[in-house]
Amino acid sequence: ALHEGHVVSAQELTVLLQPVFTQNSRHLILFLQDTLSIDDFTYLSESYGNKNPFQNQVNILFVNLLQEILQSSPSSLVLPAVDCEATRYLPSFLQQSGDWKLTNITNLNVSQLEVNTPKPNLLVVQLQPLLSQLTEFVKLYMFLSIDKIIGTLTMDLQERGIHFSVIYTAMRPSRISRRTDVLGELRRQLMATEEEDSLSYPPLNVTTGNDICILFYASNFSLKANSSVFIDLTNATFVTQNVDVSSSECSDINTTLSLKYTKPVNGMSSLEIRFLMTNKFYGGSARNWSTLDSVEIVQDGEKFAKFNVSVISAPAEYSFHCQLVGTSNLYPARLIPSNNEAKNWDVFISRLQIQGFNVENNQFSYASDCTGFFTPGIWMGLVTTIVLLWILAYGIHMIMQLTTNSRFDDPKGPALSVPQTE
Repeated sequence: ALHEGHVVSAQELTVLLQPVFTQNSRHLILFLQDTLSIDDFTYLSESYGNKNPFQNQVNILFVNLLQEILQSSPSSLVLPAVDCEATRYLPSFLQQSGDWKLTNITNLNVSQLEVNTPKPNLLVVQLQPLLSQLTEFVKLYMFLSIDKIIGTLTMDLQERGIHFSVIYTAMRPSRISRRTDVLGELRRQLMATEEEDSLSYPPLNVTTGNDICILFYASNFSLKANSSVFIDLTNATFVTQNVDVSSSECSDINTTLSLKYTKPVNGMSSLEIRFLMTNKFYGGSARNWSTLDSVEIVQDGEKFAKFNVSVISAPAEYSFHCQLVGTSNLYPARLIPSNNEAKNWDVFISRLQIQGFNVENNQFSYASDCTGFFTPGIWMGLVTTIVLLWILAYGIHMIMQLTTNSRFDDPKGPALSVPQTE
């Protein structure tokens, strides 16, 4: 029995997972997302009854179990959660827990999936990211796609007569409730101001001598090649730091952050991602500005993709922060393909923060955000307020122009005659 709000640690999680390793199924499937919470199941399954995003057997059983628990509870119910650190190292823990044959599935083509039945298999399926900034309606359709992937893979294994167990989890929670007594004190949650909240792992740094010249952080850093091969580089870049940054270059004018990965996914021997930044003086603002000019992707040393970048700039003394950066038209900071090879790539970066110049005390400087203080909603509110104030002022002005009669008719005297000129 666990008290409400309990957070399951890594040691407790290993105990809870022991039945998975001792049962007769032998095979294990790990469906891994970037963000997920129990509220996603309960809220989406009840809000969109005719478009239930949980159709396959695995998710239906889980949703039904949750609904039974919630309905049988005499009061509000707070279920225990799993520590983010425990789920982050879950894939490596599963590999060490048994003699598994590891298979990373990224292209989700189950027709070519080979399962060696005499030997236990561990299938790790990297699902597409669910960004927290998406609307509930868009998230619904993304869950429909994810649920279809889970159903296709599990049904294929069932038809082959293969017994297996399933773990469906994520690296981080998608819904975090905050204390109401500190809401008034919250500000922009950037690493320069609130590291304890925004930093689940330290940023990647590039050093020249003893000094750090480049800092790079993202809560989600992933790519998709040819609309099928999903590559999640978050763990390799920031957690295990299985990335080569030796080709990065630093100077007072030009800075290049080079990230080299060896065999990031099956079928790809190498992958290099370059962030090219410049520091220039602009007379209009009378100060230096750092700008991320382009992003380059080199696959296997041959295929070269280049993206032009929009809206990624900051004063040279600051770092740059943006909640969403990528190739989607919905993102405030976009990566625009500049050659044909770039059209084959999709880039997803959430909570990007980067600084390539004037790094002091080995930490990010104050962040210049891609979203200005005057958002479209604020502008709409200002324009509406101005129009209403103008109508009010015009009404008051018209009322002030009204005049009262200076002469009145006396019923006992002759009739009052008012000339038309008056």
